Amino acid sequence: MKTHHPSPEELGLVRIRLDIAYDGGPFSGWAIQPGLQTLQGTLEEALALIMRRLVRLTVAGRTDTGVHARGQVAHCDLTQAEWDALNQGNTVEPCLALLRRINGALGWVLKGSQGAIQIQRVQRAGIGFDARFSALWRRYSYRIADASTRRDPLQRAQTLWFNQELDADLMDAGAAELLGLGDFKAFAKPREGSTTVRTLQRFEFIRGDDGVINLNIQADAFCHNMVRALTGAALRVGQGVEGPHWMRERQLAGVRDAKSVLASAHPLVFEEVRYPADDELHSRARLTRAVRADMEAFGSPL
Repeated sequence: MKTHHPSPEELGLVRIRLDIAYDGGPFSGWAIQPGLQTLQGTLEEALALIMRRLVRLTVAGRTDTGVHARGQVAHCDLTQAEWDALNQGNTVEPCLALLRRINGALGWVLKGSQGAIQIQRVQRAGIGFDARFSALWRRYSYRIADASTRRDPLQRAQTLWFNQELDADLMDAGAAELLGLGDFKAFAKPREGSTTVRTLQRFEFIRGDDGVINLNIQADAFCHNMVRALTGAALRVGQGVEGPHWMRERQLAGVRDAKSVLASAHPLVFEEVRYPADDELHSRARLTRAVRADMEAFGSPL
């Protein structure tokens, strides 16, 4: 029996989309954890100062401790009365008013880490929008400066300084073999009841003119620790410790062992999430929920 997920409109609510950028260094990841400063907890505290109640956020991709974002997206629901009150007597458009007020409240909440989170845009979401389930894909980047690269100390907070020379072409060749629909349990920290099947749409390593190796990786969604695990595996290939087919062999075998090492979190940036046109938002969210439910109920189809 399919579960009906009522829309905000059916519940008399207004759904708001927030576009967010942040320096993940001061935070213990996105999701709320008791006693720790997290991105979700900080943002919800700022929203509570404005709305005088708890406002829950749903995010496109839950980032790990230390991971940054330029293009994160979240949504929350407000009552119609709360939304109408934001126009400040018709002097300020509600989206702009909320943008200013959240960024202002974050200044109070963050204290010693002021400026670490910035709301870039606030807009009223299209009908059926869900920051998580409406997404078509997410994209991350990662910077690596190996032993042959001149290191820029001003970029050290967002770059992995790797003390050996790496073959970016070998890393790229190994990465290409993982593209497409696959089970990535060998490169993920599994969550009980969740599928590890994903469609990897882009996975490439390119050495830039400055010598830095840039990773771009894109998928319909990512498992917990998946990007860092894939990067850690690619580093073994780049060093010549493993051959270029090694990552694909591990994927097919579903192997997680002592060679399964996570790359450091600090160079990882959530760059972008893409959504369909407004008239397809609801159907996309419904399809994603159905596919995930089927995979989790019946296991991997591969």
